[in-house]
Amino acid sequence: MPLVFAAATNHGPGITARRDTAPPEEVTPFFEGWERLHQRMEAANLDALVMISSDHIQNLYMDNMPAFIIGLGDSFPGPTEDEHFLKIPKTIIPGVPDLAASIADEVMETIDLAYSGELALDHGFMVPLHFLTPAYDVPVIPFIVNCMFPPYPKLGRSYELGRALRRAIDKQSQRIGLLGTGGLSHWPAAPLSGKVAVDWDKDFLEAMVANRREDLTRYSDAEIERDGGPGGHEIRSWIAVAGACEGSGGKLDFYTALPSFAIGGAVVEMAVA
Repeated sequence: MPLVFAAATNHGPGITARRDTAPPEEVTPFFEGWERLHQRMEAANLDALVMISSDHIQNLYMDNMPAFIIGLGDSFPGPTEDEHFLKIPKTIIPGVPDLAASIADEVMETIDLAYSGELALDHGFMVPLHFLTPAYDVPVIPFIVNCMFPPYPKLGRSYELGRALRRAIDKQSQRIGLLGTGGLSHWPAAPLSGKVAVDWDKDFLEAMVANRREDLTRYSDAEIERDGGPGGHEIRSWIAVAGACEGSGGKLDFYTALPSFAIGGAVVEMAVA
């Protein structure tokens, strides 16, 4: 069955960790946008959700840093972060190992993947799931893209990962959704934490909505670091979603600068025709 849902949004830990202390007038539009996304995901009646995120030194480190890794486990514990900090209770997220293996096998016709049966999910997965699948009843297939340590996968390779995922998903019989998480501009755990590069975010989002591959993949790593911050490298997850929807555009549900959460916050839902 063809891909039935595709979107991209944020995953910053401050979204849950600092929700109670953030100014309501600043963050309410963000949570309203996520509730709309939650409703659209529910309406898609998903059998499984492929999620693309980065790893925040929870599963991977410099001794083993693949460009792309898929989780093949039958379940995934999360969050890896302390409950008191993240304000998300620890739980177990169901996986679908047979489906994940089938998707991995097809993706590897064109994209080499690492794989693991023992991934644990950090805030990059758990913060969006907490709001978008609050019952944690949608099985998840996690993909991790290296956005932490250079050399990073090239942006064009992330787009190609998305194209390969689309071919793999469209060969399955289940109703499958795709969600990329991360970004946008942010400077995590740095003196500039809380800065939001609004113009850079909007420039990227305009290219994302139009799904212009050339514009999405034009940034050098140095430009991302300078203009979007170290956390800006997570646009790779968004670009993969764009690749999966090649030939179709998307809709920007909302964008707002969220200095309280130290991110530029947005939701883009892509057409999957």
